[in-house]
Amino acid sequence: MEKNKSSQNIDFTELSKDEKSQLKHRITDSIYSYIQKKRRMKYALGIAAASVIILFSIGIFHTENQESAIEKFAKTQKDQSPVNHINLILGDSKKIEITEDHSTIAYSNSGQNVTIGNSKSVSQQASKANNVIFNTLIVPYGKRSEIVLTDGSKVWLNSGSKLIFPATFLGNTREVYLEGEAIFEVTHNKQQPFIVKSGNQNIEVLGTVFNVSNYADDDAIYTILKSGSIQLSYKNNKKEQFKILPNTLATYNRLGEDLKTKTVDVDKYFSWRDGVFIFKNDALKSIMKKIARYYNVEVVINDANLANQKFSGYLDVTEDIEHVMQTIKAAEVSTFEYHITNTNQLIINLKNTDHLK
Repeated sequence: MEKNKSSQNIDFTELSKDEKSQLKHRITDSIYSYIQKKRRMKYALGIAAASVIILFSIGIFHTENQESAIEKFAKTQKDQSPVNHINLILGDSKKIEITEDHSTIAYSNSGQNVTIGNSKSVSQQASKANNVIFNTLIVPYGKRSEIVLTDGSKVWLNSGSKLIFPATFLGNTREVYLEGEAIFEVTHNKQQPFIVKSGNQNIEVLGTVFNVSNYADDDAIYTILKSGSIQLSYKNNKKEQFKILPNTLATYNRLGEDLKTKTVDVDKYFSWRDGVFIFKNDALKSIMKKIARYYNVEVVINDANLANQKFSGYLDVTEDIEHVMQTIKAAEVSTFEYHITNTNQLIINLKNTDHLK
């Protein structure tokens, strides 16, 4: 919920059932005022002639293009051990550890100078014998990062993500490789198209705003189009291509391999960059999966009915996880109990159940 002084001082344990119900309605109503406010604001991320924004993660829409240099490089990076802090790996394999939970990294036009935060800077060789030198940004669960590439394009990496990119863009295209989830604000350059590679997926940026979400532990891949148009194609169906319209959610079920589309309000799929999670009749288990990634915790819900209970509202995830959990708990008519173990598990039970065994 929105951050203000009074919300910090709520004693959630003293709320009556009626007060909790009223709070739930207030939080539900607040989502609409929040969205209207965001629509009135002129974001730097607005759709401008010089840029385009995309939000997506690992996908399954395939092409038959020959494997590029960045894809070959990405294969050599898969077996890296887990990290606790944000890591920037330069072309000479120099590893820079960034301890802040959210960092800002900016590359110079040449790619030779890199600024980290407000004070730290490093230098590197951006190319070698006209060959591309790749850098890698690794963001573990519980962290986030923002980076400005040499062409001026901005990328916001969400928790549990990795971006591989050239220290400077050479050749006819600008190619990057993504694992996880990110928002891209891409500087327009018709002579040098921006291409995002992710597994077997290629997406060429053509003045379109969209979101693709494909985490390994989700059953489906979700593609949400905000403006413009995109075309989806599949490796096993090279002849057929699928084009979707703005405000459309396309859901590809990995098990059934079927594609369904519906009209949606797209705002909630882009709000995490601003530290807000928006939910509209989402199951608690779906909400907690996002929170688990964002705060780097393992969530266990020990009641099926509770796990499927619906929630609408928005959560200020710039707060710590305790405040976020108290917000959800206070808004739910069916109260629950939770505790965080020494092994970083978040255990959720119906109230008065014996969960401390």
